[in-house]
Amino acid sequence: MTIHHKARRAAAAIVAVVAIGLTLPASAQDVSESHLQAARAAIGSLNATEEFDDILPAAAQALKAELIQKDPNLQGLIIEVVDQQALKLAPRRGDLEREAALAYARTFTEDELNGIAQFYTSAPGIAFKTKSPLVTRDLLQAADIWQKGLARDLAVAVNEEMKKRAGGGEAASD
Repeated sequence: MTIHHKARRAAAAIVAVVAIGLTLPASAQDVSESHLQAARAAIGSLNATEEFDDILPAAAQALKAELIQKDPNLQGLIIEVVDQQALKLAPRRGDLEREAALAYARTFTEDELNGIAQFYTSAPGIAFKTKSPLVTRDLLQAADIWQKGLARDLAVAVNEEMKKRAGGGEAASD
């Protein structure tokens, strides 16, 4: 590879990095520490990243199962090594928390985040979080019943109208 070729590749890499940096929203680049703290508080009050807690343990469990299936006589060693390596990766969970805080900070103002955290840590907010899945379940059931009734009524109305317009003959059946 010539020096000219290396220089062109380096220049292209620099341009790519600058372009990526320019595509980031200014708010992502200028998030204050207090804004990030408000985002972290809102995330904590919402348990917004709780669903990701099982990613590393699930990956470790899947890897153990795969490796043990390939080499069952090394089961003890596989479990030990996978657990050790998984523990070494556990601190990377903080990377996801930082990204989540940035995402919330880019989307909500600091005041909005403080309000979200305040609400979801209050008695009404805790009740809302606790009872929302029940309300959602009931709403989905109601929507299903409503949709079926609507579809039935639409089919009946269309069938009747088709009979009238087609001169009293049989309309297309279901």
